[in-house]
Parts: sequence; structure tokens; C-alpha cells
Amino acid sequence: MSVIVTDRGFGPDHWRGGFKRPEEPGAGPGIAVALDLGPDTDPETLRDRLDDVVLIRVRFPGFADGRGFTIARALRRMGFAGRLRAAGHVIADQYAMARRSGFDEVEIDADLAARQPEPQWRARADWRAGDYRARLRG
Repeated sequence: MSVIVTDRGFGPDHWRGGFKRPEEPGAGPGIAVALDLGPDTDPETLRDRLDDVVLIRVRFPGFADGRGFTIARALRRMGFAGRLRAAGHVIADQYAMARRSGFDEVEIDADLAARQPEPQWRARADWRAGDYRARLRG
């Protein structure tokens, strides 16, 4: 069972539409879809298809692999305004970075949620406060 982490805390996964890899049939232009991206995906390959995508899930194979943050930032700079989800081994300490890079939510498994309970994630929900730009304006 997956747990969805947002600034409000833990919640269930309400997405029921399934995910497609970008190269799968039915994941082409003109078809509203949710995409599942690996950490080695080149966001540029999606540039002309972002209008048809309602949700993008970016996989994190390990907490030390930060390529997903770069993908999220690139997608937001390309104008993607849909839901952006980090999934996999993202830890509570990385939640603020995930939000700053453009993710709306984080999907974790029940085991990680048990090891890092909701208060640890909520402690990082004020992700704008720790941003160096906020401190400079301060």
C-alpha cells in the first residue's frame, strides 16, 4: 500500500487511472495520461506532449539518487502544470527539496511511512521557510 505525502501530511492515493511509460502505446499526443518516469528519463523527450499529461510520477530508486529532482525542475521550467509526484525511496529529510524542485507530492510505501512517521514529514512541510532565497529577503 502506498502513502501519499503532501504539506498536509499522510493520505491515501486517490489516483486510479494507472500509469504508462512514455514509450507505451496509448501514451501519445492527444491522449490524457499519467506517465511513470525512471530516473534516467530525458525530460526534453516530453516537451511536445506535456499538454496531454495530467500526472507525472518520477521514480527514485534510492535516497542518494537525486536525478529525479533535476527532472522535476526541468518539467516545471518547460511549463508542466499538472501533478508531479516523487515515488520510491524519498526520505522525510528530502521533502523540502522535493517541493522546491517542483513536486506536489511524494509516494512512499507503508514500511517507510512506519519508519518515518507523519510528524517527521510535517516538520518539513514549511518548505519555503528554509529556502536560501527567503533567508536573503528576510
